This record gives sequence, C-alpha cells and structure tokens, in this order.
Amino acid sequence: MLPASLRLNVDMLPQPTETTCGPTCLHAVYRYWSEDLSLDSVIGRTRAMAHGGTIAVFLACDALAHGYEATIYTYNLTMFDPTWFRRRMDIAERLHAQREVKDDPRLHHATEGYLDFLRLGGRLRFSDLSPPLVRGLLRRRYPILTGLSSTFLYRAAREHGPSDIPDDVRGTPSGHFVIISGYDRKARQLLVADPYSPHPYGGTREYWIRMDRVVNAILLGIVTHDANLLVISPRKGPRVADPP
Repeated sequence: MLPASLRLNVDMLPQPTETTCGPTCLHAVYRYWSEDLSLDSVIGRTRAMAHGGTIAVFLACDALAHGYEATIYTYNLTMFDPTWFRRRMDIAERLHAQREVKDDPRLHHATEGYLDFLRLGGRLRFSDLSPPLVRGLLRRRYPILTGLSSTFLYRAAREHGPSDIPDDVRGTPSGHFVIISGYDRKARQLLVADPYSPHPYGGTREYWIRMDRVVNAILLGIVTHDANLLVISPRKGPRVADPP
C-alpha cells in the first residue's frame, strides 16, 4: 500500500541575497545526499544569468559536473517544442537550429546551458505535471528542486526595478526556487522547503500548501524562463524512472 504521507529530511538554509535562491536550494540537495559543502562555495560556482539570478539548467550542470545524475522535467514551451519529445528528435540539434532563428539573448544563454546539460549526460523529460509524478519521485526519496513563479505561489504583488520593489502597476512577475520535500495525500498538500524569508506562510523555512497552488506556480514559471522539476541523485544510485 502506498504511504498516505511522506516527508524527506531536507535542511534548508536562508538564501543570503535576493538572487541566490537557486544555489541555496542546490546546496540543500547536496546536503540531503550527505555532501558537506559550504553555501558560499555553491553560490560562487553557480552560473548566473546576465541580469542576475540563475535557471534550473545551470544548477543541473553543476550537479552533473560534480558526479551526480540530473533529470529535468520541463514545461518550458519557450525553450522546447513538444514534438521534439514525441518524435524522439536530436534535441541538441533542434536547440542549435532554434538559436539560429531567434534573437532573444536570454534564450541564447539558456540554450548554452541546455547544450552543456545534454553533453554532460543530463536527461530531459516531457511529462504531464501530475500528482502521481510528484508523489512517485518523492516516494523514491528524491527531493524535487523546482523553478516556479513566486508571484503566484505567494499571491504577492509583482515587482519593479533593480531593487524588486512591489508595484502592482509597473511590476513584472518574479521567479523563485524551492524544494518539494513531502506530500500528504488526504489533505492534497505538498511540503515546500523555501530559502526565502519572510514568506507569507509562517516563520519557518518549511510549510504545507495545497498541491494545486504549487503545480500552477510551477507551470507559470515559464514567465520567468523556468517551469520545471529538477531531480538530482548520486550517480551510483538508482536511475530516475520514467513517470507512471
């Protein structure tokens, strides 16, 4: 019988700056797998976007380069065409072709990350973002690092300017990284480990929240160029299975 609830032991530190949520979550995953690293060292080696912050594929590349396996479940239709997965195309070749005809600098930067990810042995999956998928990964004892919309997750005002000041008129949506570390089937909730403080769900770095809210926030992460699940595990461990 499948467990009604599950909670992984993820120890999340507070993110030192507004733009270091990604490497802070990556550091928590490394610690979950018993690797003793300083947060500063992980932040220092994490590739960043030109405007600051990072994206999930850069976190995945760090893990691959340091002896881990990494699988990305992507929902980013800006980066990936669904037919690339249905037809089992050479995704690296399609990324090269796409870069030649699109002039978005952010897409070009992310493309370099995905090409590195594939070269390092990373795996891409295009599967429905469903409760069985999320619970199945957690039952295999994998914490799920995800890039999502904090604007939707927190129901917060959009943000404006270099200081990210809340501004409901001039503002734009904000992205964020958290780790999904547990579930409660009966309550239809997920446990979120969040490096940001203060967030609207209490004074700790863990909180239970409706699964629907988290799923929607993940899908809306496409607005800030993420929308994915990132699963990292030791290379000698079990491979991440395809979803049910």
